[in-house]
Amino acid sequence: MATKEAGRASGARITWVVVLIALSVLLNYVDRGAIGVAAPLMKDDLQLSATGFGIAVSAFFWVYAPACLLVGWLCDRFCVYRVFALGVAIWAVSTALTGFVGGLASLVLLRLFLGLGESIAFPGSSKIFAAEVPAERRGIANASVSAALAFGPALGVLFGGAILGEWGWRAVFWVFGLVTLLWLIPWQIVAAPLRAQSIAAPTAERVSMTRLLRIPTLWRMGLVHFLSNYGFYFLLAWLPLYLVGTRGYSIGEMTMLTTLSFTTQGVVALGAGWLSDHMVARGSHEGELRRWLMITGQLAMAAAIAGIAVAGDAATLALWLVVAGIGTGLIATNLFAIGQIFAGPRAAGSWVGVQNALGNISGIVGPVITGLIVDYLGGYGWAFASAAALSALGALLWWTIIPDICEIQS
Repeated sequence: MATKEAGRASGARITWVVVLIALSVLLNYVDRGAIGVAAPLMKDDLQLSATGFGIAVSAFFWVYAPACLLVGWLCDRFCVYRVFALGVAIWAVSTALTGFVGGLASLVLLRLFLGLGESIAFPGSSKIFAAEVPAERRGIANASVSAALAFGPALGVLFGGAILGEWGWRAVFWVFGLVTLLWLIPWQIVAAPLRAQSIAAPTAERVSMTRLLRIPTLWRMGLVHFLSNYGFYFLLAWLPLYLVGTRGYSIGEMTMLTTLSFTTQGVVALGAGWLSDHMVARGSHEGELRRWLMITGQLAMAAAIAGIAVAGDAATLALWLVVAGIGTGLIATNLFAIGQIFAGPRAAGSWVGVQNALGNISGIVGPVITGLIVDYLGGYGWAFASAAALSALGALLWWTIIPDICEIQS
């Protein structure tokens, strides 16, 4: 009886850990996307060109992408719960301080620290999920993170837009940073007993980074991750500015349209997570199911980006934003789950760290490319075309170059 009670308590605690991880990812994307929400006023106040704004957005990824390698390694070797808390603290303080910047240099500096802190989210969550969550619940655990990834920008745009209109762009960063700091309180309480039970792999079972980097599948996953991220980051960073500056929508209209897309993404992520778990429990091959969900998501994203560019009225634009939400919801639910399957519990932190680092190179090059296109080609047309084409290429590569999805014996 005592063992059964302990098991239930452990299961309940892990459930709360998953909930708090999902909440941290929500705050991660609220804080990461704050620059896009603030852009309509911040860009003019700081006298940034489109290229300058693109550099500021890109700066986040200069540190974020390579830091994922280090953070993934740390998660496999030290207490992931402590590493997670440190990362959140760094990004919360960086967000709050962004409200005090006076120009491009200070903005870039704080974006670098934001990237360093936020690099914990996916290697850390993947390490915990791979070690603690069974396969038949992997979908809903990752879906909770994927839904948070969507609801974060949705809530960020909704509340950020309200703050922006009432108190200006600086207050957006102050409020968001303070709220993220408050997350540390329940995390310290819930994770306290788990910090004493290290889920780091024993020394004899650890998979070295050198061995991981010799696995071709990891590099292929990094490539498709890059293509999966490109379209999402394009909309996250540039959609508010495009809707207000080019299409002429008010900040209120921009807020509602953007929130619609991200809300759809969150609902679809939760539904896809539940459905995939249900199908796996009934005997479906988990790897092939998640591959086809990724292909469907990439195709939906490609169509949506092209549709947004040519939509002639608000109703059509809203429809394509819903399609974008469907695509990103399917992608986000399965992208890290597939990495967790390939890596297994021993190497999930390091694998997802490398995969996420490679995938987020799109965040380094994409915003700068878009800024250059807007400044030197006179509009967003080619930027939308390139983002749609790369999303469609992702669908093709998920079908052709990713091998059977199962744990690799490394």
